[in-house]
Formats: sequence, structure tokens, C-alpha cells
Amino acid sequence: MADELKDNILAYVTKEYLEDDSEPLNYETPLISGGIVDSFSMVSLKRFLENKYNISIPDDKATPEAFDSVNKIAVLVREFVKV
Repeated sequence: MADELKDNILAYVTKEYLEDDSEPLNYETPLISGGIVDSFSMVSLKRFLENKYNISIPDDKATPEAFDSVNKIAVLVREFVKV
């Protein structure tokens, strides 16, 4: 079954942070530790998620570890999305 949340995150990261000749990303690709997303980019990614899903992610939860893969970001976002 497709996961729209993960697909949206993956599409955003690919569009915003990858060069055209980069290897494609997957849900487990290391984003922070792999050098794809830096601290400035992490802030813009956090803002994108907050706006898209109408949530507020506390700064103490927005850690490099929590943003290190699409799967980890999806877990974080699901903590704050009201169902």
C-alpha cells in the first residue's frame, strides 16, 4: 500500500535538496548523516511539514536524528497529526 506521507516527504526532499545527477533517494536514505540535508535545510523542511500538515513540531523533537530519513520524519510527523 502506498504511503502518501512518505511519498510527499521524499518528493519534497528530492526536489529541494538533490542535484539533477544525484542518486535517487528511498525512505531509508540517510539525509542528515549522508550530507543531503544540512541544518539550514532541516529548518526549511520542518517549516514545510508544519505548513503542509497543519502541525507544530517542537524544536526539542526536531533533532538531526529525527530528520535523518524519510521513515524517521514520517514517524515524527505522525506524532503531531490529529486524526
